[in-house]
Amino acid sequence: MDGTALNRLDARSNEPVGADAAGSYGLTAQRLLFDGPSPLVSADMYTSVSKGNAERSRYVATLAKRSVVETNSYFGRFPASYWQRWTDVTDARFTATVTGRGRIDVVATDSKGRKRTVASTTVDTDGQSSRLGIAAKVQQFLDGGALFVRFTTTSHELTVEDAEWTVDAPAALRPTSVVICTFNRADDCANTVAAMAEDPIALHGVDNVYVIDQGTDRVETRPLFQRVAAELGEKLVYITQPNLGGAGGFTRGLYEVQGKGGDPANVIFMDDDVLCEPEAIVRMNAFANKTVEPAIVGSQMLYLLHPDRVHVGAEVANLQKLEAGLYVKNAISDKSAFKKKQDIRVDAGYNGWWSCLIPSEIVSQIGYPLPLFFQWDDIEYGYRARANGFATVTLPGAAVWHADFAWKDWDEWHRYFNLRNGMITAALHADLDGRKLARQLGTDLFRYLVSMQYGMAYTLIKAIEDFLAGPGKLVDGGMDAAGSIRRERAEYGETKRHNANAVPGIRPADMVITPAGPTPNKSLEWAVLAKRVLNQWRGRVHPGPVAISADDAHWWHVSLFAHAVVTDRSQEGVRVRVRDQGTALVLLGRGLQALRRLRTETEDVSQEYRVAMPELTSRENWARLYSIEV
Repeated sequence: MDGTALNRLDARSNEPVGADAAGSYGLTAQRLLFDGPSPLVSADMYTSVSKGNAERSRYVATLAKRSVVETNSYFGRFPASYWQRWTDVTDARFTATVTGRGRIDVVATDSKGRKRTVASTTVDTDGQSSRLGIAAKVQQFLDGGALFVRFTTTSHELTVEDAEWTVDAPAALRPTSVVICTFNRADDCANTVAAMAEDPIALHGVDNVYVIDQGTDRVETRPLFQRVAAELGEKLVYITQPNLGGAGGFTRGLYEVQGKGGDPANVIFMDDDVLCEPEAIVRMNAFANKTVEPAIVGSQMLYLLHPDRVHVGAEVANLQKLEAGLYVKNAISDKSAFKKKQDIRVDAGYNGWWSCLIPSEIVSQIGYPLPLFFQWDDIEYGYRARANGFATVTLPGAAVWHADFAWKDWDEWHRYFNLRNGMITAALHADLDGRKLARQLGTDLFRYLVSMQYGMAYTLIKAIEDFLAGPGKLVDGGMDAAGSIRRERAEYGETKRHNANAVPGIRPADMVITPAGPTPNKSLEWAVLAKRVLNQWRGRVHPGPVAISADDAHWWHVSLFAHAVVTDRSQEGVRVRVRDQGTALVLLGRGLQALRRLRTETEDVSQEYRVAMPELTSRENWARLYSIEV
């Protein structure tokens, strides 16, 4: 039904008078949930009570008299713009079981967030429960907009339950598998599998759940996992293998699904350490079943420590500058979902693999992911898919909660993979300019050295050297690199985290917070950096020790001291940075040599990666890494 229509639910027929009966509406596109999977999550992420009172549980909402409840919320909106743009759906139907009296409106928004009512039904079930259906056209949403529902009561209560948005079902549903890879996060992984298994609908259309365990603390030892495994039976496939990182773990799922032969099939990646919203599986899978051509369908990431905040609505990367996680213009970024709606439709360059669906046809055409261990594996695959004509759609309202990236310290071993794999991705999918990159990384090197981050400087240098070593470094799937970078970084004292009350050689009372001054003018940054380098070299700095907060740990502030105790970004401890002229000199020499090579060798090395790409991403290569005979 399009336009504004008024229907009255007839309790005897359980159908709205004049309802549009076109189509079977047999596929659940998304459920209307009224509360989250955990007490950590506000029910307002699902529905909002704008007037009066309502009792909300996961699947049921009961409105008191003279109340209004709306689903114009993060999880409550049906992202009509995305369905119109990427699928063959032209009509959607809101259905629910209702008891009591009230009015139900279907409301649409446009790209500017302006609202219009497209259908309205009065409900009077005379004390009985009745199934309600209201149809709405999925049209006039191309640049943006969504559908949501408003429930209103006056003199009686109204109960709504088992609500969902449905669309016309395809001729056949695609087989679907979920893949979770884990490394020594046994409890987290068990909780994630249990969250999916305990949802009555999430795994309804899922053929297999693959758990790829790459750790030494096995998930199979956990009682929760054992219970869930018994419930899932043959649907659960538990595989152990050496640690090949996220790339190797997720790719194993693709490998197993592709091995069954034939297209099409959907493979959904799910991180092990998320707070899982099983509804993400329902929404991604339904969407992928209706796209006009195969597309990567990703869910968004919500912050675990701040559950109402969206990380990035849709991401792109600046390959030349090795910058990932950049938000597309008009996409929500690090904003509260209570305040910011996603009315403007945006296009993603890639989607993070915290929760992401990949159709098997894409794998058949472009190959498997690169054996990058982790970091940039998802970015490289998204850009490779786009180059071969397969889009990535980051679907609003499909999401999981993941640990806040801002609370992870940048000075960690994984920064090696971030840098090296970023360079590999840029070499494959951009005309990487080695001279420009050398200037950028040279600036970073000087900043690390003057701020006494010697381990970070070493990490940068090692990443450049290993990139220049060529594709041979990927032969073992990254296992050697992961082990060696951890061992080698451990030689630098500031890479270790200490309890703030047990810093070696320093009394807690001596660590006085020293706030940073104003940020240098951008045009003067090089002059400031040169001055800091000279003063650090000559030792003309405050001897310390001083304490510096994580937010104030800028290179231009820390470099004023010879001894600084810096709060770790995780807020769980501190790092101790101590001026060491000899170490700085050794790293500077090695770094300058690596940068010289980067300027002159990048073009040739890039060609080596492009030539090696087909073999590295082949099924045969991954079979070798998994020690599977083919």
